[in-house]
Amino acid sequence: MTNPKLTKILKSASTNVKTPKALLQTYAFALRGSVEVAVFALVTVFPLIFHDGYYDILETKYYCYAACILLLFGSVLLLTLWMAVLDQKRFQGAGGRVLLSRLHPGRLKETFCAADVMLLAFWLTAGISTLCSPFFREALWGNEGRYCGLFLLTLYLISYFLISRFFSWNERLFDLFLASGMLLCLFGITDYFQMDLLGFRGGNPTSLPSFTSTLGNINTYTAYVGMLLGFSAAMFVLERSSKKSLWYCLSFLISLTAIILGRSDNAYLSLGAVFLLLPFAALTDRQKAWRYLVLLAAFFTVVWGIRITDLRFAHRTIGLYSLFRFLADFRGLPVLAIASWVLVAVFGIWCRKSRIKSAHPFSRRNPLPFVWAGFLVLTALALCLLLFDANLAGHEERYTTLSSYLIFNDSWGSGRGYVWKKSLWLYGQLTPFGKLFGCGPDTFGCLVDKTIVLQMQNDTGLFFDNAHNSLLQYLITLGFLGLSFYLLFLGASFFRLFRNKDKSPCLTGLLLAVICYVTQSLVNLDVPVVTPVFWLLISMGIAGSRKLPRSSSGKASAP
Repeated sequence: MTNPKLTKILKSASTNVKTPKALLQTYAFALRGSVEVAVFALVTVFPLIFHDGYYDILETKYYCYAACILLLFGSVLLLTLWMAVLDQKRFQGAGGRVLLSRLHPGRLKETFCAADVMLLAFWLTAGISTLCSPFFREALWGNEGRYCGLFLLTLYLISYFLISRFFSWNERLFDLFLASGMLLCLFGITDYFQMDLLGFRGGNPTSLPSFTSTLGNINTYTAYVGMLLGFSAAMFVLERSSKKSLWYCLSFLISLTAIILGRSDNAYLSLGAVFLLLPFAALTDRQKAWRYLVLLAAFFTVVWGIRITDLRFAHRTIGLYSLFRFLADFRGLPVLAIASWVLVAVFGIWCRKSRIKSAHPFSRRNPLPFVWAGFLVLTALALCLLLFDANLAGHEERYTTLSSYLIFNDSWGSGRGYVWKKSLWLYGQLTPFGKLFGCGPDTFGCLVDKTIVLQMQNDTGLFFDNAHNSLLQYLITLGFLGLSFYLLFLGASFFRLFRNKDKSPCLTGLLLAVICYVTQSLVNLDVPVVTPVFWLLISMGIAGSRKLPRSSSGKASAP
């Protein structure tokens, strides 16, 4: 993807480059410009684009993303051809030999990181799965599923390698990501109040209640908002500039309101990831800890405010349900909100006074992150005990209020319990080769249609064309190898971002954003309405981990 300014520069470079080094510098500059244009389109146009309301939202987003990546790939090929011709004509291929030397086996460790290798292995596994699939055409294009076939996986691979190599770190693009996100959040909030600003409901505000904003299904919508929530929360806690922190705080408040009003159960997972993982970054000094308390107080306050609004404008709102309704109806919620703000004020005053005595908010041997880790372990053990008591010990009657969450059966999670059980059964019926490589990308529905479709319809009255769990989906469609390489890719990427987090607060923000996405994908679908943004963010994070210099270790001031 090029622009007039870039074209002018290339024309000028064609006559002015004097050395192979200058040619390579011009080539790299042109590549960075093309990638920046593509990233700009993906953070602004892609989330907001639509055609015929919700009726073709999946196809519209899919074609938009495909166009962005194919145009980017085409421009890279043209730039490479231009460089090769000019290099051969003027320097007898000296510049090309420099580029090819970076692929020498002895320099592969400099060129490829662990995440790159795992992603290549994942893609190769998907290719083998497609070639050997009994549903070859469907596996190639994903046309019988959600367009998540090998073609889309290839686009993810191309975008990852181009963006992770040539993205020129520009924090304004992250602000644009939040700005466009706030716009779609505001559309979602107004949809909750049945305003229908986009006119997608055909004059009937109560129609299509499970669809909202410019993203369609509420599960997809809250998956996108979860990434906004994670990024803005981390940036608010870590940002040193007071002015920018206000922008991140506003983004957090809007995305928090939007994800609650989205009324999707997968929002709980994104919220849990934010509030359970962010303390590892926040408990390193007092300013960050204070800001984390602000986020916690804001959460209780927003839920309280939504409950008041629901009661006052009951005739205009769709209404909360499920766990959010349970929390909003909690009688102690106002006390929690007020008490949390009192804690914020007291802790802030203590921080300011303590600055006189100590220049460092927390000691170098700070035990608080380890204490928090211990708390999370104990919480996980307690949850396991609850699940055991509710499902295996025969004490279901103790959990009537939360039975839909704690008691796992076929109806759990709007039928997810049933489809997960059948997914494991389907995997068990695959051949040994199928267990390794799956039945082909995005062919879960084809496999169901060939095996248990009648039983599924008799049992549930529904047809599931997806496992509604990204890991189970990959296990069946790409096999044990595909799932393993995907998990290794995620692990390597997360580790790389975490290891380089001190280079920029944005890396921590990107890490938390993609963790929010992966967490909610455990009960959700990977679809080209929102998954391309996950790949975009993780690619930008890898680019930052490669290029950004280590920041000086300064301490933030207390609030």
